[in-house]
Amino acid sequence: MNNKNRICLWYEYAALDAARFYAATFPDSTVDAVHHAPGDYPSGKEGDVLTVEFTVMGLPCIGLNGGPVFKHNESFSFQVATDDQAETDRLWSAIVDNGGQESACGWCKDKWGLSWQITPRVLSNAIASPDRAAAKRAFEAMMQMSKIDIAVIEAAVKG
Repeated sequence: MNNKNRICLWYEYAALDAARFYAATFPDSTVDAVHHAPGDYPSGKEGDVLTVEFTVMGLPCIGLNGGPVFKHNESFSFQVATDDQAETDRLWSAIVDNGGQESACGWCKDKWGLSWQITPRVLSNAIASPDRAAAKRAFEAMMQMSKIDIAVIEAAVKG
């Protein structure tokens, strides 16, 4: 990878599995390179997959198989802007049904603990609306949801 800056994500031992899942699930996503450890290291042996270069929706990433020392948490997430309910449902289900878990307000975690915000553009636009009453109704509707229901957000905006 020739990018000067990329996101480094720490995995216990599953960077390649995660990269393959992201490449199969999200558009403009690929597994770009797999690098094996040239020697033993604290969490692995020579020849183990050490790093995986991959792209998630055009963003360059590197997955590091660093062992169980650090865990993902909600302080980092990918926010995916979706265009319709079908896309929202597909991506949400892909993550949750593959060993992930639902959270609130459009958030979910994949089975490796990485947080994702599956956020319809309709929601983002509603919350940023100059009509503050409509924005508040959309926000309050969102606060009651796990996966975002676009029809409910649109109804809340209309009042």
